[in-house]
Amino acid sequence: MLRVMGVDPGLTRCGLSMIEGGTGRQVTALDVDVVRTPSDAPLHRRLLTISDTVEYWMDTHKPDVVAVERVFSQQNVSTVMGTAQAGGVVALAAAKRDIDVHFHTPSEVKAAVTGNGRADKAQVTEMVTRILALQQKPTPADAADALALAICHCWRAPMIARMAQAEAMAAEQKKRYQAKLKAAR
Repeated sequence: MLRVMGVDPGLTRCGLSMIEGGTGRQVTALDVDVVRTPSDAPLHRRLLTISDTVEYWMDTHKPDVVAVERVFSQQNVSTVMGTAQAGGVVALAAAKRDIDVHFHTPSEVKAAVTGNGRADKAQVTEMVTRILALQQKPTPADAADALALAICHCWRAPMIARMAQAEAMAAEQKKRYQAKLKAAR
């Protein structure tokens, strides 16, 4: 079983989820919540609220890995900055606990969950509800997005592990080949 904490970072609303993935595409929702901070609060206080909540979640749920939405460039620079700062707080909390962090783009998450990298929020929410066999749709959208991130990582984790193993083998072969060339000189 792989326990994944999914995080949809944001300053005003930061979606948090915890799921377990079994064999194949079997996933089970364990918890979901949204951390809210007032927009008129000082930035450092908002980040502290997110940090405290994320650390509580990590200490309580003990995830094996954290999946965070990768910030991409939007028109609104202040929104991107806040999202990146919230994501950084999450990554730091995980690093302090020696928990791996993986970043996934919104289109990777949408493609994994819906089959369409350009799916809208309603489609993502609908598929998350179906995949996890939830009685009702998770709200707000940040909660559904956090669940989608965790699902995406559960389903991509075996491929990520195989890629890392292949890269390590290639690096070792390159090292042996270079040593062989050096010895031949």
